[in-house]
Amino acid sequence: MSTKKINPFEEMLKVLKRTADLLKLDSGTYEILSHPKEVLTVSLPVKMDNGSIKVFQGYRVHYNDARGPTKGGIRYHPNVNLDEVKALAAWMTWKTAVVNIPYGGAKGGITCNPKEMSERELEMLTRKYASAIAKFVGVDLDIPAPDVNTNPQTMAWFFDEYVKIKGEVLPGVITAKPLSIGGSQGRSYATGRGVFFTGLEALKTKNINVKGAKVSIQGYGNAGYYSAKFFHEAGAKIIAVSDSKGGAYSPDGMDPDKLLEFKKKTKTVKGFPGSDETDTRAPLFTECDIVIPAALEDQITSENVDKVKAKIVLEAANGPTTTEATQSLFERDILVVPDILANAGGVTVSYFEWVQNRQGYYWTEEEVDEKLRKIMTQAFRDVYQTSQEYKVDMRTGAYLVAVKRVVEAMKARGWI
Repeated sequence: MSTKKINPFEEMLKVLKRTADLLKLDSGTYEILSHPKEVLTVSLPVKMDNGSIKVFQGYRVHYNDARGPTKGGIRYHPNVNLDEVKALAAWMTWKTAVVNIPYGGAKGGITCNPKEMSERELEMLTRKYASAIAKFVGVDLDIPAPDVNTNPQTMAWFFDEYVKIKGEVLPGVITAKPLSIGGSQGRSYATGRGVFFTGLEALKTKNINVKGAKVSIQGYGNAGYYSAKFFHEAGAKIIAVSDSKGGAYSPDGMDPDKLLEFKKKTKTVKGFPGSDETDTRAPLFTECDIVIPAALEDQITSENVDKVKAKIVLEAANGPTTTEATQSLFERDILVVPDILANAGGVTVSYFEWVQNRQGYYWTEEEVDEKLRKIMTQAFRDVYQTSQEYKVDMRTGAYLVAVKRVVEAMKARGWI
């Protein structure tokens, strides 16, 4: 097995090149699409709890803003590097275009290990980062949000520092904030809700009724739990779930809330009463109607794709199915609903939060839910129709929809 590290930016360019060829884009247009518009690298000195000074590396990338201000999360992780941030910013460009919200794509990150840092050190780091990139973000320029190892509290610190620098309260500069400072209803479970709405549309294409449909889920964090909860409430059976320590299988179905309660007590879903114990990857290969990979990237690969027995693969995680495995599933008539469509509920409700911040008027949970349903349903239909038209898989279909929309905006603005 090769130990060569995959460069995420090069992987993104491979898919982009194939899409550009299908759309018959000229070389100049492809050149613009394959480079980020702006890259900011910053050094962040932080006084640590032991009195020493440590300098952290931070990044913010604006990939493409043809369709509107850029949007993308901030991640704190030891492996954060510029190529990763560039790839994530590009994916955000395609994700916002797929769901047709008026944003471009951006991403930010700091190379650090937040698990080895105190809350005070993380707050200082966040405030330093907010100060360093303050001129690079703004309500009509670039709107950050949480990502890996960041959360509403991180956003609140960033927001507070930004307000001090600007001298005005501008809640729309960052999203997924706590409700007390301008967050939106429905944001905490938006990713799982979006997965559910696209899953309903996917079931229709296979003529399967959601009532009694068998659902299997790898990963039981926020996206996995809420996906399970919404499918269960609609009458589907959650027959298999897993987390990093193992899994649970029950052909009669399991209650997502009881599973979560059990996981909180024991730190794993493994051993859930009335279920058979399995390993972490078992849900991916369980016979079912829908499998939801909601854990890590590269889970379904060319090595194990033959073991997939689902009719639909609904990607709640980022990049859980490799390009080769996607093609193999497509040839077997297994529908893959790609990450840039399936998990776009989070960025869509972040957009709603920004709109509410701009107008100073806040919506009810029901209003947010109805608006999200409309956007996710329409996005699925756009991608499905395009994939049928070009006779390609849904991942390629999603890129075709997104890139076409970005290119139209670039033409309108006279870039090409």
